[in-house]
Parts: sequence; C-alpha cells; structure tokens
Amino acid sequence: MKTTRRQFMAGSAAAAAGLTLTRGAASNEDGDRAGRPNIVLMFADDAGYGDLSCYGHPTIRTPNLDQLAAEGARFTSFCTPPACTPARAALLTGRYPVRPGGGVANVIMPESTGGLPASEITMATALRQAGYRTMCVGKWHLGHASEEFLPTSHGFDEYFGLLYSNDMIRPWVDTDAPLELYRNTEPIEHPVDQTTLTVRYTEEATRFIEESAGDPFFLYLPYAMPHLPLAVADRFRGQSRAGLYGDVMEALDWSAGAIMEALRNAGVAENTVVVWLSDNGPWINMPDRMVQAGPDGLDNEPWHAGSPGPFRDAKGTTYEGGARVPAIVWRPGDVSAGAIIREPANSMDLFPTLLKAAGAEIPGDRPIDGHDLWPLLRGEAGEPSSPPYFYFRGRQLQAVRQGPWKLQLVTGAPELFHLDRDIGERFNMAERHPERVEELRALMAAFAEETATDLP
Repeated sequence: MKTTRRQFMAGSAAAAAGLTLTRGAASNEDGDRAGRPNIVLMFADDAGYGDLSCYGHPTIRTPNLDQLAAEGARFTSFCTPPACTPARAALLTGRYPVRPGGGVANVIMPESTGGLPASEITMATALRQAGYRTMCVGKWHLGHASEEFLPTSHGFDEYFGLLYSNDMIRPWVDTDAPLELYRNTEPIEHPVDQTTLTVRYTEEATRFIEESAGDPFFLYLPYAMPHLPLAVADRFRGQSRAGLYGDVMEALDWSAGAIMEALRNAGVAENTVVVWLSDNGPWINMPDRMVQAGPDGLDNEPWHAGSPGPFRDAKGTTYEGGARVPAIVWRPGDVSAGAIIREPANSMDLFPTLLKAAGAEIPGDRPIDGHDLWPLLRGEAGEPSSPPYFYFRGRQLQAVRQGPWKLQLVTGAPELFHLDRDIGERFNMAERHPERVEELRALMAAFAEETATDLP
C-alpha cells in the first residue's frame, strides 16, 4: 500500500505517554531489493545552490557529483533552515527545529550549554534500532556542553570530527574555548589542522564503509567546508579556476568520488542510497569580523563564498538564496536516472524517506514534519499539491510557501512571490492577490500558535 505524504504526520506528543513507533512501509516493494540498503548522507556546509557544475557553475569542476546527478535525481526546489544548527536538527529529526523546546532553533556557540534533547529521535537512533551500524564523520553542531548532546548519545556508534563550526575560534569568534577534533567522546587534536580535514574525513568514511560492508550501515558525513575559514590540502590548492573557494569545492567533489569508489570496491554500491546536499545557502553576507587573517594561513576574503545561483539573498535569511540548496539522491534502479525534480521538497523529508527505505521505524508519538519523497524519486505521480513549508529564522516564523506561492513577512509589509515565475523574488504580488496573502498569513498564524513561535 502506498503511503501518502499526509500519513506521515503524526499526532501530538500528548497522544502517547511513551515512545510509539510506526513501521515504515519499506518492505520488498519499497526498495529492499537485495537486503536493507546502506545509506550515505553527505552534507556540505554553506555550499550555494550555484556551486556545482551540474547546477550551473561555469568554472568549478564537480565531475563526481555531476555523475551522481546524471545517474540519480537532482532537486531544483529543495530547502533547509538557513543556518548551521537548525539545518542539522531538521535533517536528523525530520522536525522543525523549533519543536524540541527551541534549543536547536538558533546557532549553538562554543559557550552554549544546550543542545539536541535526549528525547529527540534522530535518523541514526531509528536506524541503529533497525540493526544498522552508524557513524558520523564531520561537523556535529547539535550540542557539546555535556555527553548527552554528543553524537554517540544520539544513535551513532562512532564519531570523528568537530563539535561545532570551524570558525568558532579567535580571531573570528570572541571565545577562549578550544576548537578540538574529537573521536567518539574524547578530544584528540588541538589546534586542529583544518587543511587536512576533508581528506581525513574521507579516510574515516571509507574505512567505515570497508569495515561495515557485511552489515547495513548509515554514514553521515557533514563536512566542515566550504564554511569559512577556507582550508584545503596542498594537492587541491591552486587547481581551480574559481580560486580558493573553487579548490575547496573541488576537494569536496573528490571526496564524493572517493566515497563512491569505496562503495563499489566493497561491492555494496548497488544497494546503497547516496544523498548529497548543503546545509544552507552561501555566506556572501559575511560579517566584517570574518574578513581577516587567521592562524596557520587560514585567511578569509570577501570572495571566499559561494553562489546562490539565481536566488535572492544568502545564508541566514529566509529568502530563497538562504534556504534553497543543491540536493542529489542516487540509487540505481530505484531512483529515476537523470531526473530533475522541480516540486518543492526539504531536508526534513529525508527522515521518513530514508527510514522507509531501510524498513526502520518512524516515531509515532510526535509530529514528523517531513514527507515521503519516494514517489517523486521514482517518477510516480505524486499528490496534486505540496504541503506548506515554513521558513524560520531562530524562533521567528518569517515566511511560508505553498505550491508556487510564497509569503514573506520579514520586511514588515507582506511580500508575495510566485516562485515558478519569479525565482529571484523580485516582484511583490501582494497588492494583486490580497486573498492569497490572507490565506498564507492564516497558515503562518496557525503554525506559529502550534509551535509557540513568533511572527515578525
């Protein structure tokens, strides 16, 4: 039986006293062809919509990601929360980051004491309960003040990486907290050699693939790059016509190629779902504090940022340039090769989509805001209209999209855009369509009340 998008919306948490789980409809008919598929989820940091050659960049070369898109599906209207911590919370829980008490609705800083609550069920937790080996390699950024917030307390068997952003040290951030490289729950390196991070992350990831080839596994690889400050190994430096930023992006493309090669060498590529996306738009609006030299030659220049493509604004904003990202999904025989998916989708959708592929259990005691993407990925007829998508900045609900229409309230006066006709959000249609403004404003008011959040 096909599961519709709306069937993934669970009741409120008060509907069940304890954890209630619903088995994902992921039997043999839903992709379990040769056993439960492995899942590899690569998550770039601050890569813009226009930073891959398959998304239109004229000089950055990304042949491995281009091939992944040619053999899989490429989304053109895929959104995430427009900042680091909330983007990760949404991806791993399938829920708006304002739901878990709001502790992950804003960016976690080195002195922050909060994090993702233990009550939240991550993708890794659900997959581990389903018998998967799990590893997180890279930037966590969902809490670090106590062990209860660490990856190993949220479903990951292993962890290797930085607990927050690579710029959260002096001179870029006013902090005395050390930025340390962790293995599981222990720091192993300080100061961190950021020039080798992408290479070392890739080595850890391929090692995990090799060791896990006999069991279903989940590899979550949230890179440190291309978040400022940019850093890249000598083998990649100076190789891109797009300068240092291009070098960093081409190193990420190399990493994706190495991951795919490891999957093929382990004989598991054909039974693996591979996803590549960015956490938010590019940091083209970087503050002045970022444009200064740092330790070990890690320098920032105003042009050390990516491209939002044809979209308005950038990281940290709820215009499309901050929220819309490149996203690719690959699985031979189960994802339509070369598909370009123009329907709206978002990072929360990956939670039920990937759990369904694994036959894992979906929490039934709380709202799950993500929706099943398999009908779109397989080229099947979907529902006639997409559910609304709400754009938050922190705990402020600033915009909503339903179908092609988007209402943006951040400037005070309502801005109404038809995103199919006006992808750059240049032409405000609010005066022409006041009934549409009121309809979307009512959706925002109801969701703000449901989530106890604020409107502008």
